Order: sequence, then structure tokens, then C-alpha cells
Amino acid sequence: MQETTSPERKGFTGYTLKLIAIVTMFIDHIGAVVIENGILRNPNIDLTTTILGITQVRFWGYIDFALRTVGRLSFPIFCFLLVQGFVHTRNLKHYSMRLLIFALVSEVPFDLALSGEWFHPEYQNVLFTLLLGLWVLSAYKKAYGDPLKQALAIIAGCGAAVFLRCDYNIIGIALILIFYIYRDNHKIQSLLAGFLAALESAYCLGAGALSLFAIRNYNGERGKNCLSKLFYWFYPVHLLLLYILSLLILK
Repeated sequence: MQETTSPERKGFTGYTLKLIAIVTMFIDHIGAVVIENGILRNPNIDLTTTILGITQVRFWGYIDFALRTVGRLSFPIFCFLLVQGFVHTRNLKHYSMRLLIFALVSEVPFDLALSGEWFHPEYQNVLFTLLLGLWVLSAYKKAYGDPLKQALAIIAGCGAAVFLRCDYNIIGIALILIFYIYRDNHKIQSLLAGFLAALESAYCLGAGALSLFAIRNYNGERGKNCLSKLFYWFYPVHLLLLYILSLLILK
């Protein structure tokens, strides 16, 4: 008897979604670190000269806007993938510890890349936001059937995100909760998450809402597993490399 294999589902696997998120995040950080903290701050570049008929400062401003706009797609996808990880993980403590370790490892590269300082307490990297979101999900799930405790878990998570000044702060926690609470109602999930993503990215014409097109094409399959550890290392390493590149531009 001839063996048959089940056909692959159409749409994006978790691997593909993670790859989209990583690439768009990298594009975003090129704008934030290389252009904003490098090219546009280089005193040796005459930004009054023209490129393609417009001043250099305006030219690089357009490029930066385009890169940051593309980058708005990454965070909602990471929030969605975090929820998928929470739902399917066999070891929540291990998942949480991995996020904590790399959040701490990434903080110096993040601060250097975004502020030029070794320690910048005013702004913490996105892994802390995802970690807080994971803790909120855990507390929310444990308090199932007790709306008061669930509300307190949400308030505590949002308060911690604001207090620690995490990237995306309250909106980040809210996005994660929406992806979890409405995981079985894609219409409401898309409407609420799309609204928040658009609100967060209003300065980029609400481009964050476009991430829902990729998320809604998720086929439920994990896909390749080669990016599970790569992302955690990619995050601090690419920030450090972009920071070094910005220093070279400033010379």
C-alpha cells in the first residue's frame, strides 16, 4: 500500500511569522539607530546639500519614516507568538526564565543603540514587556473564574510596564491580553488588536494594523524550529552591531 502524507496547510507557520517579525524589527532598528542616531547626528555631513532634488535631511527623513513604518508590523506579531508559546508551552518557568535572561542581556545593547548610554533607566527593551505580558497571562489564567483577581493581575502588569518604562508599556500588555482572551474569536481579536496596533503606530499612519493580515494567515503549525533560539541571540547582537555602525558613521 502506498503511503500518503498529509498536505501542508496553507498560510504562515509560526516559523514564518517569527521570520517576518524579526526582519521588520531589524528594518525598524536600522532607521532608529543608523539613521536617527547616526546619519542625522553626524556633524560632518552637510544635510543642507541635496539628493534627488531634496535636502539630505529631508531625504534621510523619508527613508527613516519608511523604515520605521515597516517596523511597526513586528511587535503585534511578537505578541501573538508569545500567546501561542504560552498556550502550548510545557514549561512556563523555563519560557519565563529564558525571556528574563535575555531581557537582562539585551538591556545594555538596547540602551547603547537607542540612547548612546550604557544604562538608560527611562526606557527598557521589549523583552521586558513580553516577560511582563507572560506573567500577566499566567496570573490571569490561574485566576480563572475570579474576575477581581484577573482584573488585579491586569492592573499590576500594566502598572509594572509603566513603572519600568518598558517599550510599548500598557499597549503592549493590552495587545498580549487581547490575543489570549479572544484567541477563539478571530473577528473580535482582529478588530481590537488592529485598533491598538494602529493607535500605537499612529505616527506611522497606523501601519501596525497591517500585521493582522499576517497573523490572520497563521495556519496553526509551528514550522521549522531553527529560530527558537536564534531570535533571543539576534536581538542583543543586532542592536550592538547597529550601534557600532552608528558610531562609525558619527566619526
